[in-house]
Amino acid sequence: MSAVQNVTLPLESVYKWEKQRADKVYMTQPMGNGVVQEYTWARAMNEARRMANYLKAQNLPPKSKIAILSKNCAHWIMSDLAIWMAGHVTVPLYPTLNADTVSYILEHSEAQALFVGKLDDWEDMAPGVPADMPCISYPLSPENDYPTWDSLIAETAPLEGEVERSADELATIVYTSGSTGRPKGVMLSFGAMGVAASGASQALKLFTEDRMLSYLPLAHVFERYVVEQSSFYIGFELYFAEALDTFLQDLQRARPTVFVSVPRLWSKFQLGIFKKMPPKKLNRLLKVPILSGIVKKKVLTGLGLEHCRFAGSGSAPLSEEIIKWYRGLGLELLEGYGMSENFAYSHISLPGRSRVGYVGEPLPGVQQRISEIGEIEVNSPANMMGYYKNDEKTKESFTEDGFLLTGDKGEIDDMGRLKITGRIKEIFKTSKGKYVAPAPIENKIISHDEIEMVCVAGAECPQPHALIHLSEEALPKRDEPDFRANLEKSLTELMASVNATVDPHEALQFMVVVKDFWAIENGFLTPTMKIKRDVVEGQYKDQIDGWYAGRAKVVWE
Repeated sequence: MSAVQNVTLPLESVYKWEKQRADKVYMTQPMGNGVVQEYTWARAMNEARRMANYLKAQNLPPKSKIAILSKNCAHWIMSDLAIWMAGHVTVPLYPTLNADTVSYILEHSEAQALFVGKLDDWEDMAPGVPADMPCISYPLSPENDYPTWDSLIAETAPLEGEVERSADELATIVYTSGSTGRPKGVMLSFGAMGVAASGASQALKLFTEDRMLSYLPLAHVFERYVVEQSSFYIGFELYFAEALDTFLQDLQRARPTVFVSVPRLWSKFQLGIFKKMPPKKLNRLLKVPILSGIVKKKVLTGLGLEHCRFAGSGSAPLSEEIIKWYRGLGLELLEGYGMSENFAYSHISLPGRSRVGYVGEPLPGVQQRISEIGEIEVNSPANMMGYYKNDEKTKESFTEDGFLLTGDKGEIDDMGRLKITGRIKEIFKTSKGKYVAPAPIENKIISHDEIEMVCVAGAECPQPHALIHLSEEALPKRDEPDFRANLEKSLTELMASVNATVDPHEALQFMVVVKDFWAIENGFLTPTMKIKRDVVEGQYKDQIDGWYAGRAKVVWE
């Protein structure tokens, strides 16, 4: 739906750095056992060119779809460039998918080859890969019999010259996380990628000297544009993490100047700090003028964030308390908003202009408006070309004048900052005929220290209720009598305070502490950690009548 001209395209950017920054380190990749490899621009481009030449030698049809299934690593980035230089289209897959979804995406996209990379659950995914699918294995891949990256580039000469891809050409098909059924293939052009990288770099004032740790899945549009595409455009350094267990060391190695993560990690960082220093003591020290600066620096240095100008959080709302707590340490946490359908190039909170509870203001070139039914409509220069093999759904997703229908409800303040107030499709009706938007209520609950996830439900029930998933630290304690008693008391108080801020028909009747573990692997969460509401609500449908009849304020499932 969107064609962008007169913008620097991804391949044009990397060709420039290949010449101008040939000997500068571009990517730093931990290889395990304390080994760390550095990729200069010259080395990264040399390997990408060799792989591009190998792909060309396979004589695939022009603009074939080639998939990448891997956690973030240097080879992911080089594969992306190789696919493009070979004249093909990249299809990224989340590294947490099950075999059924892997099979669906490979078949639907008509993928002709697959890069198999750094993965934790390859044995669960492998059955989804067709037996005759040509595959290439990364150095960090699980054990397999595929040709390896290192052997193929050793045997292949680098591709010569500068292959050009036009702005309106298809660059990638990104499959949505599938929270409402089968994933849809979002088609994004090289122009969309170029304009997103340019706009983000301009809005956030990114520099060539910046450093980022690539942590969120590159299969997701947000990481792909803010980290990968911005690094192409600006030429800054990228670092990668080795594993969850080494994440803090990886962060300390990178010492990022800009860092983007998810609410769960920001909460874990905070809990880690509190284990070393109780909150009351820390707050007391932060109020002492002479000690305050020293303590702030020590805490941020311990996280590897002492050089961080600002940090971002995405995929889910971040509680107001956590945002304010990090700001108290001198770290500005910025939230953003976007969709796969516009390459996440939509809204971002800007340093010095952010407002708690709002996801920011439109990025350069983006238009926003609220429809008559309260739906957020966005016209982004990075809007998708459409859904792959689904013209009908594509047409349904845009207004006549080219605005994307986001499905989100929202409001805009006098500075143009956007607030998300719920999902139009998530709004449910109680048995009293009253409509309830769950998201604003969930945002009030999620700030509780012991809660990791929450799902407000209650369709065709007298009043809404909240399903509570405890934090990783609280889960092992759920059966301890003292813990239960204290949590019941605090949840009852929390529910009373939440109910005091909402309309009477939105007031929660009770909270349920679930015993199930909501995870990507068992289908409760999407690959981007969003709750699959139909799955979560369906899990407890047989117990709802008993909960309402019991009249308890806190229910232990």
